[in-house]
Amino acid sequence: MSLDIAIRKTLRSDDRHFELDVTIVSEQRRVVLFGPSGSGKSLTLRAVAGLLTPDAGRVRVDGRVLYDSASRIDLPARLRDVAYVYQDYALFPHLTVAQNIAFGLDRGWLNPRRRQRDARAQRWLDSLELGDVADSYPSRISGGQRQRVALARALATEPRIVVLDEPFAALDPALRGRMRAELLALQQRLDLQLMVITHDPADVEALDGHTFEIRDGRVVGTPAVARSWDDARLS
Repeated sequence: MSLDIAIRKTLRSDDRHFELDVTIVSEQRRVVLFGPSGSGKSLTLRAVAGLLTPDAGRVRVDGRVLYDSASRIDLPARLRDVAYVYQDYALFPHLTVAQNIAFGLDRGWLNPRRRQRDARAQRWLDSLELGDVADSYPSRISGGQRQRVALARALATEPRIVVLDEPFAALDPALRGRMRAELLALQQRLDLQLMVITHDPADVEALDGHTFEIRDGRVVGTPAVARSWDDARLS
């Protein structure tokens, strides 16, 4: 995996002012963004996924340009092959586990049929050991199972990269360790490309990825910050 991000974004709201100015370059398959709440981690993740448009800069994944202000390239989220797993998992409460996983596989607004299971969804039900709860609703399964459903829904679209927003924050402490191990095992087994954000030092230690610390909208403590904006070719 190659990840090449250099973005700037200024946000203003009433009397509040926040400037995001980050450069992240990595060749590793597991990248971790670490820092306190409000530091700019989620904004960076949203820019990669196409949910936020920077003021200037670039986003490249495996050499594929997703955003480049100088070249006027800004691919819509649906064309980026980036799967976004939200902190609260964002599962549809009125759909079963199987329907949630199948939701993004076909275009249109119709919900997947409950009685007619997509073979692509079945693959991920089996891979993530969710077959026993396939017909259950999210409110009836455990926190760890909900996380696996969110991952399965993301992976079903076969993305280039999966980005996870605080994936362990909603879990109780006893479950976090097991889910960290499950995520690492899943990445190794499926050769996934992951980008994870967290504010928990225990996550950083357990994930053992290429870690970038972000504070006040800037990357600190990594050689990536040494790259000048001239080298980054920002306009």
